[in-house]
Amino acid sequence: MNKEISINMQSQNEYIIKVKDIIDSLYVEAPPLAHIHSFGCQQNVSDGEKIKGMLAQIGYGFTDNQEKADLIIYNTCAVRENAESRVFGNIGELKHLKAKNNNLIIGICGCMAQQQHIADKIKKTYPQVDLVFGTYVFHKLPEMLYELLTQRKRIFNLEVNNLEIIEGIDVLREDKIKASVPIMYGCNNFCTYCIVPYVRGREKSRKPEEIICEVKRLVSQGYKEITLLGQNVNSYANGFPRLLRELNKIEGDFRIRFVSSHPKDATNELIDAIIECDKVCKHLHLPFQAGSNRILKAMNRKYTIEDYYKIVDYARSKKADFSFSSDIIVGFPGETFEEYLETIKAIKRVGFDNLYTFVYSKRSGTKAAELSDDISDEIKGKWLRELLLIQREIVTDRFSRYLNKTVRVLVEGEGKKDNTYLTGKNNENIIVEFKGDKSLIGQFVDVRIDKITNWALLGEIKE
Repeated sequence: MNKEISINMQSQNEYIIKVKDIIDSLYVEAPPLAHIHSFGCQQNVSDGEKIKGMLAQIGYGFTDNQEKADLIIYNTCAVRENAESRVFGNIGELKHLKAKNNNLIIGICGCMAQQQHIADKIKKTYPQVDLVFGTYVFHKLPEMLYELLTQRKRIFNLEVNNLEIIEGIDVLREDKIKASVPIMYGCNNFCTYCIVPYVRGREKSRKPEEIICEVKRLVSQGYKEITLLGQNVNSYANGFPRLLRELNKIEGDFRIRFVSSHPKDATNELIDAIIECDKVCKHLHLPFQAGSNRILKAMNRKYTIEDYYKIVDYARSKKADFSFSSDIIVGFPGETFEEYLETIKAIKRVGFDNLYTFVYSKRSGTKAAELSDDISDEIKGKWLRELLLIQREIVTDRFSRYLNKTVRVLVEGEGKKDNTYLTGKNNENIIVEFKGDKSLIGQFVDVRIDKITNWALLGEIKE
């Protein structure tokens, strides 16, 4: 039974009205404009959509041009060091905008902002920043804006609350075809390289009825692809396979994806649900991170590479062309060349349709940051390049299974080749490009594949 409690936005709705009154009095001729930039993962993007939803209620319009903005919020990521460096660089550049517009409000939020040393650095070094708040309190943005506008003081809110799940926040989605639906927040795994449990807290799951209601509403609005979000969706407290089966019962022409999964919780029951539910895509993003059991143990991943193979083998015993993608970290502290070769062996053994590869990045506050990292950046880069070349060959071979076959594609937009092409993804989450009219964007079409590359399938619409 969940110990988490769900609360609504009633108190914040009162602040929305108060802030709207202030905004209306300050901006008489035209509504103020907000610029919201979300860095990092899909969960961050989802949080950003909720921030936009609250601001829209207050009366803000939106702009992609920071020069025109009256409110700028960076919704930040803390997974890799270069992401933090980018944010600090961008914050520094905002100083001249503040000088030109003293009424400009600048806010920093998200995973990076949840860390005390980051908040302290912003407070000391970046006086142009008015508002800093962490991942637990973004729903209190109306209240914080009210305090900021009435008291004219900087606000730093790093409050932690691991019990509350906030429902009833308006969401402003820019994409009209695909929508993300968080089903849980936080993580209990504490992988030694990962900062997420420290900035997003322990796992807490939404009630299934709330999720089902939201998905039904999105399908009724015409969304064709729903992606369920969680740091580890497999450990959804009310049973993730059961949730998939319930969502699969919803009427409508749409499909279901989800990210991200942890191998220790990827059960046969989950695989069965994916294969048996017609609306659930036959694809599993299942990060294995490294092929060496010693490295996996050092990462605190709680499975062996043999355990991982069992998941793959079970899925492909049920459906031979079942699609897997994964995350891989190259150059974890202490990794030897022989252990790196075990990762190469694993990608050959599995045959992934896609890989997201990363050179290990030290994160302050994680256990891995305490380990001696004696692998040079040059060696890490060399290993990564070699791995990518091998994966390119694997993908080309894997994609050949689609030649002269017809696949169902959700058309997402214009293709990369030229403006006569359209692009989308098939059931297995593989890019498909083909000639077609823009009026097809947002629809499902059948495409016969007549050519493959190492990044996409190419074909023609089947009449």
